[in-house]
Amino acid sequence: MQFIENRTFDELAIGDSAELTRTLRKEDIELFAILSGDVNPAHVDEDFAKSDIFHKVIAHGMWGGALISAVLGTELPGPGTIYVDQSLHFRRPVGLGDTVVVRVTVRSKDIATKQVVLDCACLNQASEILIEGEARVVAPTQKVRRPRAMLPEVHIHERGARYQQLIDATRELEPMLTAVVHPCDELSLAGAIEAMRQRLIVPVLVGPEHKIRAAAAQAGLVLDGVQLIDVPHSHAAAERAVALARNGNVQALMKGALHTDELMGTVVDAASGLRTERRISHVFALDVPTYPKPLFITDAAINIYPTLAEKRDIVQNAIDLVHALGNPQPKVAILSAVETVNPKITSTVEAAALCKMLDRGQINGAILDGPLAFDNAISKAAAGSKRLVSAVAGDADILVVPDLESGNMLAKQLIYLAGADAAGIVLGARVPIVLTSRSDGVLARLASSALALLFAHHRSSVSR
Repeated sequence: MQFIENRTFDELAIGDSAELTRTLRKEDIELFAILSGDVNPAHVDEDFAKSDIFHKVIAHGMWGGALISAVLGTELPGPGTIYVDQSLHFRRPVGLGDTVVVRVTVRSKDIATKQVVLDCACLNQASEILIEGEARVVAPTQKVRRPRAMLPEVHIHERGARYQQLIDATRELEPMLTAVVHPCDELSLAGAIEAMRQRLIVPVLVGPEHKIRAAAAQAGLVLDGVQLIDVPHSHAAAERAVALARNGNVQALMKGALHTDELMGTVVDAASGLRTERRISHVFALDVPTYPKPLFITDAAINIYPTLAEKRDIVQNAIDLVHALGNPQPKVAILSAVETVNPKITSTVEAAALCKMLDRGQINGAILDGPLAFDNAISKAAAGSKRLVSAVAGDADILVVPDLESGNMLAKQLIYLAGADAAGIVLGARVPIVLTSRSDGVLARLASSALALLFAHHRSSVSR
C-alpha cells in the first residue's frame, strides 16, 4: 500500500524542496475544461489555436497552478497544509506533449504563525521557466501518514466522434438511392432527410403520403424535391420498397416507423424478397466509451438460434463490413460462456468449428479465435489472467454471439450501462438495409447510412 506523509513545521528547513513531473496530454486539457467550465478555444479548438498567438493548443494557465497546489498538499509540507496566499507569473505557455517539472522550495519560516513561504516554479523539458511565484501556507504541526487515495480511472469520450469519422469517409462517394420504408414519425423522417443533407442517401419515401407529410409538418421539414410513393399502410410500404430494390430501382433500404419483423418478413420472402445465397444477418456497430476502437456485434437482431452453417455466413457478413471500413484483417472473437471447448456447451463446439473453417478457406479475410468468454475477448488483463495466447483475445473487432438472446442483451447492456452509441445494418440481402431501433436518434441513423454507403461502394469496387 502506498502512503502519503507530511512534513511538519518543525521538520521543515530552509532550502527543502519537492517536485513532481507531468506530461501534458489532450485529456488533461479536456478534463480541466470540464471541471472549470473554461472552454476558451485556445485550449480546446485546434483550428483556432493554430491562428492564435502561440499557433498551437496550450494548457490553461491554472493547470500549472493546480500542479503547484498538488505538490504543496501532498509532498511539501503535505497533508494538513493550509493555503494562505499564492502569487504566480506566467512566462511561457505549456503545449501538448510538454513535460513539466513542478518544484517548490522552502524560502522562509515564521515560528510565531507557523507560516512558511515557498518559491514555486514550473519548468519545461528544456529547463525554461513556464510559471514562477511564491506560496504562503500554514504548515502542519501534527504528523500525518495516511494511505494514498486511489483515484477513479477517467475516460474522456467525445460522443459521436467515431460516427462522424464514418460519415466523413463517405464525402467522396455518390449518395445511394434509398427507399425509406414508412417514415411516418418525426424521428425516422428527420433521420432520412438529414442523411440526404449529408449526401449519404437520395431518399425515396415509401408510405401513406398524408402521414409522411403530417410528420414533416410536425418536425418542420420541407420535402420539396423528395420523391414520395404513396401506399396505404406499412405492410404495403415494405412490399413496394422491397420490389424497388429487387428491380434495381434503389440501392438500399432504410427502416422507418414500422416493426423490424414487418420489414424483414418481406425482405426474406422466398418468392419476392431480397435473398441471396448468403444468410441475411444484422451487425451492430457500437461506439463504446471504454473501448479503444469500434466494436461490432453480430447477430443480435435477426437470427434467433443460428446453425453452424448460418453462423459461417453471419461471421463472413461482419468481416465483409469491416473490410469496407478499411480494416483488411479484423479480429473476430467467437463468444461463449467459457474459453475451452466443452461438448455440453454447443456454442463452444461451434466456435471451434468456425475457427477450423477459417483454416479450410470457408471463412476468409480475418483472424478468428474461439470459444472466448466476453471478458477475454475485450480485456487483455482478463485474457492474461487466463494465460490465453491469442491474437484476438483482448483486442477483438467483431464479437460473434451464440444466439440472438445473448447478443441482444449484450448490445443493450453496452448501450444503456456503458453509454455506447449503436448503429445497425443488415447484410446478406441484395442491398444493404439500414435497420435502426425506433428509439435511435438522428446520429445513429446517419452512422447506419454511412455504413450502408461504404459497404455498397466497397462491394461494387470488389466485384469490378
